[in-house]
Amino acid sequence: MSITGVARLVLAVALLLGTAACAERAGSPRPPSPSSAVALPDGGEGTLVLLAELTGGFVTPESTPSRLPLASVYADGRVIVEGPVAAIYPAFAWPNVQVLDIGPDGVQRLADRALAAGVAETDDLGRPPLADAFTTRFTLVTADETYVREVYGLTETQGMPDTGLTDEQLTARGDLSGLLDELTGLAVSEDGAPAPESWTPAAVAAVVRPWTPSEEDIAQGLTPEPQEWPGPALPGEPLGSFPGLTCVTATGGEATAVIGAAQDANVLTPWLSTDGSRWSLVFRPVLPHETGCADLVD
Repeated sequence: MSITGVARLVLAVALLLGTAACAERAGSPRPPSPSSAVALPDGGEGTLVLLAELTGGFVTPESTPSRLPLASVYADGRVIVEGPVAAIYPAFAWPNVQVLDIGPDGVQRLADRALAAGVAETDDLGRPPLADAFTTRFTLVTADETYVREVYGLTETQGMPDTGLTDEQLTARGDLSGLLDELTGLAVSEDGAPAPESWTPAAVAAVVRPWTPSEEDIAQGLTPEPQEWPGPALPGEPLGSFPGLTCVTATGGEATAVIGAAQDANVLTPWLSTDGSRWSLVFRPVLPHETGCADLVD
């Protein structure tokens, strides 16, 4: 090749590299390498780092906004999870919310684990042939970026003979399933691991709808005693796009009173407002990174 040809080749390569560099700078941020430690966000005790939650699914209307995340991991080392639920009916009105402290090192390990599991990736994970399945949503908050990864039917496809998914999709889903198992497993105390304790929130949201007796419950002799409502005026404000549902948020002394009353009630309990009307309530503890009813609307 002549000197002129070499010069032209060098110039073409330089232009190609320059164009690629400009395109990368103009595009969305690339996720950090799974082999490097995730830079955690700075902030106080309410700074969220990692969240695993379920969305969608075939559930009652009030179950969707009142649903607790499976695990919420905070920069100060706290992890808030929903503990074991007693298999009784009617169920307790107050959810079994627990907290454990894994320390900053534990938070760093989970953030790195989430990155290695593919939370920051964007490859198509497929959609198995399932109706009304849950979508598992992972949120990873770093010092530079927030990554959200959603997987439809993640838990429901376990053991399915024909998922319609590729080997690559199954492998990626397996990595995320392993992360989910680790996060939900934090609610179970094991030898050498920090034991979860009951968590009391500073604020409580209540999803409200008019109370109506169930003929089936009446036939079974389930006629719960009404309780006076010690919180903000019912029924509260409309809850997003959920027809027929409203919401109130109790803070301070009202939150303390609501939690105490809820712990003595069950899911069938009618709550009496000051005008004597009866309401059905589903309690949702407000997590450290939340403020109230507005955070329950997806």
